[in-house]
Amino acid sequence: MDEQQAPNLEEMDEQEAHRFLTELFSNLSAKEEYELRHQDYVMEMPQSGEYIRGREKMRQFQEAYPTPPSIQLRRVLVREGLWVVEGVNDYGNGQVFDVMLIIELREGKMWRDRRYYAEPFEAPEWRAQWVERMEP
Repeated sequence: MDEQQAPNLEEMDEQEAHRFLTELFSNLSAKEEYELRHQDYVMEMPQSGEYIRGREKMRQFQEAYPTPPSIQLRRVLVREGLWVVEGVNDYGNGQVFDVMLIIELREGKMWRDRRYYAEPFEAPEWRAQWVERMEP
């Protein structure tokens, strides 16, 4: 995928964005993802207090990553200039996290990407009478 062939992400509806991200996440490619990012791209991870500024640094980060996680999408919400993505990241060795991505779009590309990770936990017994169990 080169700069001219990269799709305009702002033109996608929810179904198109879901299909697009499912394909993208099933074949994690630093080179392909580079073309989808805005020149001023920033990826933030508030829980660890880190961010990666610039699509070139993000490409280098991805290329250096030991083993990329598998990512399974649950849903994608699309609003003007904004994607909210819910999924599950599996890093192997029992490291499984629910993940939320808030992706802001600019000029048809990913501009800001804020990621929140949550580890699963056992629900407290005291609230069982009010809740229903979700399937993972």
